[in-house]
Amino acid sequence: MAILKHISKDRVLQITVVIALISLFFARPHIQDINFSTLFSLLAMMTVIQIFEYLHILDFWAYRLTTRSNNAQQLTRLFLILAFISAMFLTNDMTVLTLVPLYLKVAKRYDLPEVVPVTLIGMTANIGSALTPFGNPHNIFLLSHYDVPIPTFFKWSMPLAVCGILMVGIFSLLIRRKEVPAVMVYDIKIQKRPTLLAGCVVLLVFLSVFKIIPSWISAIAAVALALGLDRHIMAKVDYALILTFVGFFIIVSNLGQIQPLVALLSLLEHSKLSVYLSSLGVSQLISNVPSTILLARFTHHAIALFFGSNIGGLGTFVASMANLLLFKQYTHYGTRKRSTYLTGFFSLNIIGLIVLGSLGWGLINLLD
Repeated sequence: MAILKHISKDRVLQITVVIALISLFFARPHIQDINFSTLFSLLAMMTVIQIFEYLHILDFWAYRLTTRSNNAQQLTRLFLILAFISAMFLTNDMTVLTLVPLYLKVAKRYDLPEVVPVTLIGMTANIGSALTPFGNPHNIFLLSHYDVPIPTFFKWSMPLAVCGILMVGIFSLLIRRKEVPAVMVYDIKIQKRPTLLAGCVVLLVFLSVFKIIPSWISAIAAVALALGLDRHIMAKVDYALILTFVGFFIIVSNLGQIQPLVALLSLLEHSKLSVYLSSLGVSQLISNVPSTILLARFTHHAIALFFGSNIGGLGTFVASMANLLLFKQYTHYGTRKRSTYLTGFFSLNIIGLIVLGSLGWGLINLLD
């Protein structure tokens, strides 16, 4: 019952359901348009994320890094490193939900800067999640939809990640070097055997994303481990995201049967530049996940869509779900005015979008 209540409150899912119902007046979805491989991979990934949360693995490393900081700038950079690495495997959403409250608690205790560090953690999470197929849900979809070889994917993602982390590193120079007193260490113990089993399941998820094994195998393994550790873990899985993807597939399937719309979008998505700019722009309005699924139907320019959707996570609050979660965490744990945070967030994100967006177009022409 609690799971259904939580799912029903998800705003993105609510909007998706409404749009999907409206689209049914124009056409009926084709079952082959629903990418079940992506859905199984998402279920496995969402379950693994909750297993890692249950085992407190990210909390353990966060506190270890916090105790090694001498000043606010160094503390922020250590958090950025952890955000980048964790987003590669645990998604940008989970990274933001875990690291931002922790940083803000430390910042509140020692009167450290909040706005710039929090914004940079969010930006770094978006950049780090773009590096791997499992960091962003839409990357899993892109791999499956376009049948992108893994070496090709990393050929695209690694230069983007390098440019992004260098940009964020430069932004971190804005943080003053205020001294950080010794931070109290919490006794977080890692359970070795469950962590080892979780690592094995993660390996299965990787293999399924790489299409070495069927994705349903990794989903079953992840669910089995979660139930074996604590059945309540499955109650915390983000089923709303999985159902949202089902809604996206239905919407895109129906829209793909409206010939005038197909003709228009096919015309608009005929070149790499148009695909790149439209994915950047549409992401600012409806988030990079649905924009990727929508535009993929009408273009074969996978590289342009990859760069546009991943860079498009920077910018507005709705460009990425992680950005919305970032704002929610700040309003709950932050001590500065919301207007101050909004100014800092938009200033850095718009600059980041312009800088990385320009570099991204150069990378597309260089790598394609």
